[in-house]
Amino acid sequence: MSSVVETGQQARPTSPVAELATDEMAAWRAFLHAHARLVRRLDDELQAATGLSLAEYDALVQLVGAPDRRLRMSVLAERVVLSRSGITRLVDRLVAGGMVERTACTSDARGAEAALTPIGVDALRAATGTHLGGVRRYFLNTTTAGEQTVIAQALDRVSEGLGRTQPTADLCAGPKG
Repeated sequence: MSSVVETGQQARPTSPVAELATDEMAAWRAFLHAHARLVRRLDDELQAATGLSLAEYDALVQLVGAPDRRLRMSVLAERVVLSRSGITRLVDRLVAGGMVERTACTSDARGAEAALTPIGVDALRAATGTHLGGVRRYFLNTTTAGEQTVIAQALDRVSEGLGRTQPTADLCAGPKG
């Protein structure tokens, strides 16, 4: 409950934000704590085993699933949930490792795209077992199938409440095939 100050005329809360109930705060803190620890553990294991960060792995996953294995930089940033400057630095590291090439967008000369190289495909293949093993050990094996369904539904509702957008069309990529 928020505290109240008597002003002589009416009582008003000292804070414009209502406090969270104990169970609400417990749910929020549990989510933050679990997310931070899980991401840190997955990132640490992936880097130790493969040299890739979790963000770099995610970028490679996004590229391998894209038409022609390439995405406009802005689309990649949206899908990896990084700022444009953050995705630029991440792609710079992947380019330095030979895993990605940066090219001009063929349909819009103002745009740049990232394209997965054969080295990137190999790096992704090598890292996938480590990553999925960690996901299984630290998340899937600690929750039941029913809990996983509830978690997915609840977090989908949170994303939808935030105005989750559908993946942006990649205007640089050509037709599949």
